[in-house]
Amino acid sequence: MGRWNYLTVGGLAALTEAAIYVAGIAYFLVILDFASVTGALQQVELFVANETGLSAMYLLIYVVFGIVLVTLVLALHERLKTDAPMLMRVTTAFGLIWAGLVIASGMVATLATGVVVDLYSADPTQATTVWLAVSPVIDGLGGGNEIVGGLWTLLVSVAALRARALHRLVNYFGLVVGTAGILSAIPALGEVGGGIFGLTQIVWFVALGILLLGAGRREASAYLREE
Repeated sequence: MGRWNYLTVGGLAALTEAAIYVAGIAYFLVILDFASVTGALQQVELFVANETGLSAMYLLIYVVFGIVLVTLVLALHERLKTDAPMLMRVTTAFGLIWAGLVIASGMVATLATGVVVDLYSADPTQATTVWLAVSPVIDGLGGGNEIVGGLWTLLVSVAALRARALHRLVNYFGLVVGTAGILSAIPALGEVGGGIFGLTQIVWFVALGILLLGAGRREASAYLREE
């Protein structure tokens, strides 16, 4: 695979991540109106009424997101490792850890939703209890705070600034995005930090995708001229 190819794949991966974010927000806030559901029993009832769509969305926003993230993490590693080798080793490690946590969170969420829905028909109270026990696990793995994702975003931005790669404004914006993700680990700032991280990372992913696709086209043109 040529140099331009991994940049193009990385750019497409970044844009895909942004699209998955938007799809998840639209589904949970607009279609399900999940924000208006307060009690655990209400959440379980919502799961029962939307089991198929919810399972598919969990697979998309967690499992597919994590798989695509691996591609983006490795593409950025290749792009930045020459100018910041040690920093990128650490950065890539956190990126792959984040991808693994997100995938694990999605697998637990999908399986837990199925169990809860099956239990609900026989014992709604037990189904609610199971969900109350499992939901902190899902949140702890990848849905409740964004410290690992924030740290990866922050380190990518630092490495890109050091290497004078990508775009300076995008890199500075990435520092803000990453900091918001890290702050989401603080209980008092959890919801605010997580919300800011999610919304701003959509913009960061789009900008990153455009930059990588542009770099990929330039590398392709240079390769053709050499031929």
